[in-house]
Amino acid sequence: MTRFLLAIPLVLIAAAASAQSGRPDPGCARDVSRFCRALMDQGDMVVLGCLKQNRARLSKTCAKVLTDHGQ
Repeated sequence: MTRFLLAIPLVLIAAAASAQSGRPDPGCARDVSRFCRALMDQGDMVVLGCLKQNRARLSKTCAKVLTDHGQ
């Protein structure tokens, strides 16, 4: 139980750092790996375009992340 309670702040810190750095949300990591792996080295905007092209196939979590960020 103690390990679980100690892990919560680490998860929140990681999520905040991800949001501030402009990096893709962890909620889309699996989808990026699945659908856009070949484009990952071409920059965030190319990966975002790839995710948009594959919107119908995205996980619910990733689709929500895109929607929440106006994409």
